[in-house]
Amino acid sequence: MSEHLTEHTRVDHASDNIDPAMPLTSGPTMLKSAGSPRIAADKVLCQACPVLCHITAGRTGACDRWGNIDGVLTRLDPIVLARRQSVDGDDPAVFVTGVGAGTTYPDYKPAPFIVASQHEGVDMVTVVTEGIFSYCSFKVKIDTDRFLGAEQANIRHGGEIVGHVTTAEYGSQMLSVGGVHHLTGGSRKEGRATCELMAALGNKQAVELSIEGGAILTVQAGQAPVVNGLPERRMRVGCGSATIGIFAKQWFGLVDDVVVVDDHITGVLSEHQAGRCLGMIPSGIELKGRRSTPGRYFKVANPGTGWGGTDIDDPLSIIEGFDSSLSWPGLRLLMVSTTGEHSAYFVLDQALRPQVAQMPVAVRQVVDRIAENCEPALSTVLFVGGAGGSLRAGVTESPVRLTQAIKDALVNVTCGGAPAYIWPGGGITVMVDVSRMPANSFGTVPTPAIVAPIEFTMRLADFAALGGHVESVVPLSDVMARPLKRLIQQDVVNPWPIGGKALLG
Repeated sequence: MSEHLTEHTRVDHASDNIDPAMPLTSGPTMLKSAGSPRIAADKVLCQACPVLCHITAGRTGACDRWGNIDGVLTRLDPIVLARRQSVDGDDPAVFVTGVGAGTTYPDYKPAPFIVASQHEGVDMVTVVTEGIFSYCSFKVKIDTDRFLGAEQANIRHGGEIVGHVTTAEYGSQMLSVGGVHHLTGGSRKEGRATCELMAALGNKQAVELSIEGGAILTVQAGQAPVVNGLPERRMRVGCGSATIGIFAKQWFGLVDDVVVVDDHITGVLSEHQAGRCLGMIPSGIELKGRRSTPGRYFKVANPGTGWGGTDIDDPLSIIEGFDSSLSWPGLRLLMVSTTGEHSAYFVLDQALRPQVAQMPVAVRQVVDRIAENCEPALSTVLFVGGAGGSLRAGVTESPVRLTQAIKDALVNVTCGGAPAYIWPGGGITVMVDVSRMPANSFGTVPTPAIVAPIEFTMRLADFAALGGHVESVVPLSDVMARPLKRLIQQDVVNPWPIGGKALLG
């Protein structure tokens, strides 16, 4: 029947479209609206989020997740269950994820699923829900040396500002997209564009981003980034100075000097401490830029998409000349980038001018080794969200006790069964790699906000001690008996969410 629910209703936010006397029930699937004087007889009121859609029979709400089936509000997404192996429904190796679980809105309700299990003889419980996140964002790590945009530059999607460029982190450029100010603090168009982008990123879809004054990117979790239409192949082995240090001994005796071109720190072998320790003679090369410590140069060129993340196509353009008191005709010079993608070999003529020469095989082998030691370029997408009121109230009537229990390592927090990192400090700020989460883990509501799965696993005794909704605990078999469910194999890179020394004591 759900395959016919392909058209959602129009959402009316007017105050007279909401019945203040509408009783609040234990869950939206229990609500029928035929008796309400404020709602048409063929509609139901959805209370799964603050939008409060009035849904016509045979259609879905604005989120496309809840529908009106025969006058009953029904969740159309199956709940996702993860398993370690092929087991029967009563085996504790099945884990109930928050994907498809539903929300706790309004906040006071217990979580949709509070599931009992056993692990190594210990009674456990997992509180399973989907959170409505307004305070959330995605941190995107782009492995590239190429210039993407200036720090703090705006990022646009669909013409709207949806984030900004943050810091460069050793061969990777970090982006921040989404956040409450873009979701709700700007225009409706900005909020919709931001919400659309965030859901697509979380669900591992390819999205296009444009950076003001910089590059156009195609980003997809777990895939190589595409910069200005060209897929990135590898991230750098290190900065120019580090590359010198790593390969200095392998170059020794094959060349008289090496320049590793890098937007951040360009290295010169003969001046570098690595070259000095090997007894190399200074070559007399004079580079543009600002000399830092010996053999390390800053700002030899502007940032760009050329050699080593600079704007140069000709490596000789960063050389101002050669000191005639130190240089000599026949000096062998290698210039290379931090990924080995660009390289050139020169020999100085009688006038101490570098001339292109054929690169010896042994030198080429070291250049190739740079490339071999570079990891594949990837786009990594991390969801960061602040788990606030409804999430915690769905676990306990005293939300601060859940926060304290998490900080005391009594509770394991996962998102779709994937391990989550909890930031230090106040509140529950959760961060998770979306590539380790099940497919289509993220949804939206038109407030706008992101819907994301979250699970809290702990000992049953600890759950009771923090004032948990013990009366709502159900056996796993009850969940397995639901007709609308989907079993998936747990990602092999994820630890099993139930158990562990911290939880079992």
